[in-house]
Amino acid sequence: MSVLSALFGRGAVNVAGARGLLDEGAVLVDVRSAREFRGGHAPSARNIPLDQLDRRAATLPAGAPVVVICHSGVRSAQGASILKRHGFDARSVRGGMIAWERAGQRVAR
Repeated sequence: MSVLSALFGRGAVNVAGARGLLDEGAVLVDVRSAREFRGGHAPSARNIPLDQLDRRAATLPAGAPVVVICHSGVRSAQGASILKRHGFDARSVRGGMIAWERAGQRVAR
């Protein structure tokens, strides 16, 4: 399996899939920097920058599915991988906030 298919294959969902998971109670984690997050984020997102995710994973509710988002999908794929190693059912949003906004989802600024 190539690195790209490992990052973007299984575990990645489109915006509609992410929205469905969130509607069912999944936690949304935005792994962008605090500055990027302040520039616009999904309203229910919790900001845990990627470089802090490994040590802060335990702050997430145990057993809850997690949807991970970033700007374009690269960091969120890495974040989902980190959370899977911590035992979470984690999915990355394919296309990140770019796709989120293009799909007409709300953005808090």
